[in-house]
Amino acid sequence: MSTPVPRSRRRPLFPAPGAAAPRQPIDQAKVGRRAVRRRAAGMTATEAAAALEDARLQQHMDRDREDLADDERGPAEVAEWQRIAQLLATNGGTYDPEGDAVVQDELAADRRAEEAEQQRLQEQQQLAARADELAAHVRAGRLDRTVETRPGDEAARDVLAHRGDYHPMVDGWLAQAFADRSGHYADPAARRAAADSLPEAVRAHAALLAALPRIGAPAADGELEFAGRLAQADPEATDALAAWLERSLAPAKLAESGDR
Repeated sequence: MSTPVPRSRRRPLFPAPGAAAPRQPIDQAKVGRRAVRRRAAGMTATEAAAALEDARLQQHMDRDREDLADDERGPAEVAEWQRIAQLLATNGGTYDPEGDAVVQDELAADRRAEEAEQQRLQEQQQLAARADELAAHVRAGRLDRTVETRPGDEAARDVLAHRGDYHPMVDGWLAQAFADRSGHYADPAARRAAADSLPEAVRAHAALLAALPRIGAPAADGELEFAGRLAQADPEATDALAAWLERSLAPAKLAESGDR
């Protein structure tokens, strides 16, 4: 029987002083499994069984070490040696990670996760760029109906609020577009989604903006600025006012349609 392959050195559970902290926690169990697979490549069933016994012995020797009390790598290495030893005992031959279905499934899952993370980062960058664009319009005093809303502008508003760059003009602009059904709010699906993502005050502002022009000529930009202040002060009351206006105007509209 060949000499058991010694277990690799473990990485420290905590970074060395002055070392940069990892952007994401390291999966020590995955690190252990991959180390085992590299060492197991080309092994026979007998060699893998010997390596398994060595790993179990190492785990037994480490059982009283306080610095390894929360170690996930050691148990993961033992479990992976056991899986590979059983695989070779069943199938024979030598171990090849490229022919191991478990390994290939894990690699495929890692690729999908990496692609999803790249997409998430790209979306974050696009969102930050849109937030910068809206902030520039606000500073220039040009965030009005000439600037069309786009999908994701609700999240861009949240970015502005989170980084302390929020301005009430953004809420007024979103409310006007929602009331007018302009920009991406022309899509009914976008309106339904906005009902969950827009703040209550913005939705109430939009409802009042949609109702007020029906009592007279539509107002120009800026003439209904008070509606935004009402919505911010009391969204529930503003929404109730908009609903009351709709109900009050309904009989008149029905009468007008009957006269024609």
